[in-house]
Amino acid sequence: MGNDAKATNWTRRSVMIGLATILAGCSGGTFQLGSRNLTLPWGTGSAGAGSSPGGGATGTPITPMPSGNAQRFGRGPVPVALILPLSGEPALAQLGTALANASRLAIGFIEASPTIGENITIFLRDSGTSPAGAASAASAAIRDGARLVLGPVTAEQISAAASVTRAANIPLIGFANNGAVAGPNVYVLNVLPDTEMKRAMVYIRDQGRRGPAGVFPATPYGEALAMAFRQQAIAAGFSPGAVYTFSDVSEAQGIINQAKPQMESGMIDALFLPDRASAARFAALVAQTGVDKDFVQLVGSADWANDPALLADPALRGAIFPAVDDAGLNAIRPDYQRQFGAAPPQMATIAYTATILANVNTLSLANPPYSQALLTNPSGFAGRDGLFRFNANGRSDYALVIRQIGSGGATTLDAAKL
Repeated sequence: MGNDAKATNWTRRSVMIGLATILAGCSGGTFQLGSRNLTLPWGTGSAGAGSSPGGGATGTPITPMPSGNAQRFGRGPVPVALILPLSGEPALAQLGTALANASRLAIGFIEASPTIGENITIFLRDSGTSPAGAASAASAAIRDGARLVLGPVTAEQISAAASVTRAANIPLIGFANNGAVAGPNVYVLNVLPDTEMKRAMVYIRDQGRRGPAGVFPATPYGEALAMAFRQQAIAAGFSPGAVYTFSDVSEAQGIINQAKPQMESGMIDALFLPDRASAARFAALVAQTGVDKDFVQLVGSADWANDPALLADPALRGAIFPAVDDAGLNAIRPDYQRQFGAAPPQMATIAYTATILANVNTLSLANPPYSQALLTNPSGFAGRDGLFRFNANGRSDYALVIRQIGSGGATTLDAAKL
């Protein structure tokens, strides 16, 4: 699969645990980075309100600029840096360009809206794909006088940039879904494993399920999911459920054989299969056990949302999964396609939301702007993906829907909730 195809299928999870591992495959070019691929909301501002922009943004795609130069867009008095990979590894650079385009689209929305003040100017800087590039871009942003830094997208780059922004006491909102990189004055805007697991656990508990178990790949992200599974199961009132791990999908048969007696007895009545690559295989093996589908609810992850083959797999019919409401992405799709000549990747709503958030009057025009007390407003904010909030530890909570796979694909079973 070529880089062009990859770039249009980036999901929030694709930028999760580490830039070190780019997993091959046509279902999203998965990045083991440091959430739902890369991966919004907020209390009192106008983030995501109203219709998608009708004008204001320039109609040309952003192109990488020489190192050390920043491209500006917006006309407001508050400087905000946007640090993205615009050069380097091709697929990631294409993603960075798409996120920059989404930020420009958001600025166009602000400029075209008579009821929204133009409070910020975006300074776009290229981080390349290395931690050193991110640190250099962050240093340049500080020299620009940035009061807030948005990006980068990978966990390693966020950590590198944060070492610069923390020293300058400037808040940073990164786009990876690895909560481990969050901390004082460093926030992550994405769907985190804890958020997915909490939403799914509460839902199955309310549906009367009592015995969740989970199957997780033996990877850094799989370990993060397994930890979140354990923590959120306990928080939801379950006894610690069975956790199975695998290094290769060839181990699937053995795991299902081991779980079969507990599924037959009802001790396992919900089986979490968050790994998109192996979910269909495990589901088929569960079906082969003869255990009634009504006895064991299969539960996926937000990473399932944009995999048509997975959603059409008969073995997964009836399975549920938490997901971001796709209304926000659908709302910006026509304008993005018209202005930039391609469909927006799933992660475009993150950069769009972050830009609108940065422009909110009560954040950008405060003294000082973007303080922790303001950014961690417990009421949250309304972004392109729906309601979200930042916690004091820098991690974000996302309002997620519960979707269910049927004969015609996935439909929303339960509305978005934090």
